Amino acid sequence: MMAITYLKVRTSQRSRNLYLRIERAKHETDPRREGHCPIGDVIMTSNVCVLGAGRMGSSIARTLLDRGYSTWVWNRTAAKCDPLAALGAKLAPSVENGIRAADVVIINVLDYAASDALLKRDGIASVLAGKAVVQLTSGSARLAREEARWVEAHGAGYLDGAIMATPDFIGRPETALLYSGSRDVYEKHKPLLFALGGGTSYVGELPGQASALDTALLTQMWGGLFGALQGMAVAEAEGLNLKTFKSHLSAFKPVVDAALFDVVDRTNARRFAGDDATLASLGAHYSAFQHLLEACEERGLNAAMPRAMDMIFRQALSLGRAEDDFASLAPLFRNDSPRQVGEAANA
Repeated sequence: MMAITYLKVRTSQRSRNLYLRIERAKHETDPRREGHCPIGDVIMTSNVCVLGAGRMGSSIARTLLDRGYSTWVWNRTAAKCDPLAALGAKLAPSVENGIRAADVVIINVLDYAASDALLKRDGIASVLAGKAVVQLTSGSARLAREEARWVEAHGAGYLDGAIMATPDFIGRPETALLYSGSRDVYEKHKPLLFALGGGTSYVGELPGQASALDTALLTQMWGGLFGALQGMAVAEAEGLNLKTFKSHLSAFKPVVDAALFDVVDRTNARRFAGDDATLASLGAHYSAFQHLLEACEERGLNAAMPRAMDMIFRQALSLGRAEDDFASLAPLFRNDSPRQVGEAANA
C-alpha cells in the first residue's frame, strides 16, 4: 500500500511538473501574452502589502506567498488574516505599518469608499512616497482617475486593475488581470503582476481604462445572459425543454460569434453602410425581431428588454437606415445626434 501511495504521489508530481513546463512554454511563445513573463518563476525582489483579506484578497496573498514574496497582510477584522499568517504572511498592525514595510501595496476591499477610508487619513500620505499602489478594488473609471491623482500627488505610482476571474483562479496561467495607469510601475513589477495571472495585460496609460474595459466586457456578458433568459422564456412558453435549447446553443455559436466580431470590426472602421460583406441588413434583423415581440405578447412574457431593443431599432429605421449594416446602431449607443448618425452611416 505504501508503494502504491508513493507511486501515485510521484506520478502526480510528474504530471504537475509536466503541466507547468507545457504552460510555461505556451506562455513564453504566445504572442498574445504582452509581458512574456515565464509562469512558475519565483520572484522575491519586492515586499508586498495586501490590504483586504476577503476571499479575493486572501487568494492574492496566498498566491504571492506561494511564489516566495515577502507578504504583509492587513484586514479590518484582524482574525481573517490568521490563516495567511499560518502560511507565512506577516501581520501588519496597521495600514500605515503595512505600507511602510512594502514596495508594492495591493488594495482589494469592498469598494473605493472603503479604499479611501484606508488611504486618505492622517499618517498614510507621509509613507506613500516611492511606493507602487495597485488598486484591485472594483470601481468606475472616474473613481480610478480620482484615486490615481491623489496617490500620485503623494509621490507614489498607481496602477488601476481589474480582475477578470473569481478567487479560485488567481495564480493560474489562463487568468486575466487588466491594468492601466503608470507604465513604469507595470514594467518594474511585471513578474509580480504575472504571478497573479498568466493572462495579465496592460491596456493603457490612463487610469480607469482597465475599469472601463472590465465594464465593457461584463456588459457584453450580461447582454448574453439576459438574452439567454429571454430565450428560455420563449422556449418554455412553447413547450420546449431547456436541454433542447442548451444543445442548440453550441451549434448556433459560430454564427453568433461571427456576427459579434463583424459588428466590432465594422464599428472600429466606422463602416456602417450596407455592402456586399453585410451579413444581414438592419431591416432584415428587425423583421426577424418581430417574432420575439409577438411571442412575448401572445404568451404574456416580460417584454421589458425587447421593448428597449425595439426602441433602438425604430430610432435607426426612422433615419432611413434599413439597408445599412446592424453595426449602424453603434452611434446611437454613443448618443450621437441624428446628423452624426447619418454622417457615420454614409461614411
